[in-house]
Formats: sequence, C-alpha cells, structure tokens
Amino acid sequence: MLEDALATLLRTRVPLTVAGRTDAGVHATGQVAHADLPAGLDRAWTVRRLARLLPVDVRVRAVRAVPAEFDARFAALSRHYRYRISTAPHGAEPLRARDTVAWPHPLDLDAVTSASAPLLGEHDFAAFCRPREGATTVRELQRLSWRADAELVVVDVSADAFCHSMVRSLVGALLDVGRGRRAVQWPATLLERARRAGEVTVAPARGLTLVGVDYPPDETLAERARTTRGLRVTASAEAPSGRSSGR
Repeated sequence: MLEDALATLLRTRVPLTVAGRTDAGVHATGQVAHADLPAGLDRAWTVRRLARLLPVDVRVRAVRAVPAEFDARFAALSRHYRYRISTAPHGAEPLRARDTVAWPHPLDLDAVTSASAPLLGEHDFAAFCRPREGATTVRELQRLSWRADAELVVVDVSADAFCHSMVRSLVGALLDVGRGRRAVQWPATLLERARRAGEVTVAPARGLTLVGVDYPPDETLAERARTTRGLRVTASAEAPSGRSSGR
C-alpha cells in the first residue's frame, strides 16, 4: 500500500523495509519504515502528498533523512506493543471496537501479573510462536505488564524482537490463567517446549497495536544491525544502503 503510493509519487518502485511485520488485523501507531528516496525530496511535501494517496486508515506522520547504516528492522533495539481488553458487560466502546477485544469472562489481574513475571528475560519462546523455517525463536522479553482502568485492561509488551504470533499467544495463554482455566505456573512451563504448544489460545488480532520502536544512537546503528543480522537471519541476507525513514 505505502510502496504503491511511493511508486505513484516518485514514478518508480521503491522497496520498503519496516521495523516489524504485523499479523492481519493487527494495528500500528508507531511503525517505522525506511526506503532509499531522492536526496532532494521535500519532506513536508512528501507527507502531504502521501496523505492524499493513501487510504484514510494509513498515515505517514513524518519523513526524515537517516544515516546510510540505518535499518528499520535490524537496527531496532526494542518493539513495543499494546493489547486492549474490555471487561465491561456491554463489550468494547463503539469508537474503540476496532482495537479493543471484548472479554466476557472473569479476569484475575493478580494471577496474570504473577504468571507474567517468569516469562521476562531471554528465553526460547518456541511454544508461543508459529514456526518459520530458518528463524530463531529466542527473544528477550523486556516488559509484560497488566493494568486496569475501570473496565478496560491494557497489556504492555516489549521485547528486542517478536516472532510470528508471539504477542497474541502470550496474551491468550495469560488470559486462560486470568479466567482460571490454567494454573499460574503454566505459561512458564511452556518455555521448556522446543516447538509450538497447540493448547495455547491465540488472542484476537484486533486488540493488538504496535505502538513504538526504539533505536540506538546513530553512531552505533551499523553495529546493532550487524549483531541482529548475525543472530536472526541467514548469511545470504543483503544489507541495504543509504535511506530515509518514515513513521
């Protein structure tokens, strides 16, 4: 979609690299992407033109020049996701129904908070990931917190990176704890699995939003990208050159 808009704007195809791919139905308010654009392109004009070319539910908020070493995917330090759950008897508020899941069951916040704690740190999250050939499932989970504001429960999840369906699987497993279907210790025992656990419920996509991506200082971008590539991709991956980024 954004690649098509850029192609219309620049009259040539421009490959786009994003910080993180999201499952169908998942939202993003903090996505970052990079592309190699003409050096003299007016950034404010580009944002305005893209606003006219893109559908109303896709916006580019800013365009800026970045060092040639910047890589939206491999230079990232952390990704931050938020999952929204309504425990109200009437379900999600109509104006937030697209990004909030209605939960018609009990939800014990003390239980899900206790079950979340052992999952923090670096582990093999294979039990919570849909397998992809050649991809590692080792991740550093940096945050997994639950908070309630009246009848809205918000889950904040951060990691150095996520594998396919990892966030939704973590939330789904913990929701089973919160409704009393699973013991508090159960999610942590899944870390011993070497492959996906079929009994883990994947939470609905619409409740999940990518809200932010963190990057290191410019002078360490290249080092970070090299380190991440060495850990997570095959040796045949090619490093991109100079670029611009958009949010």
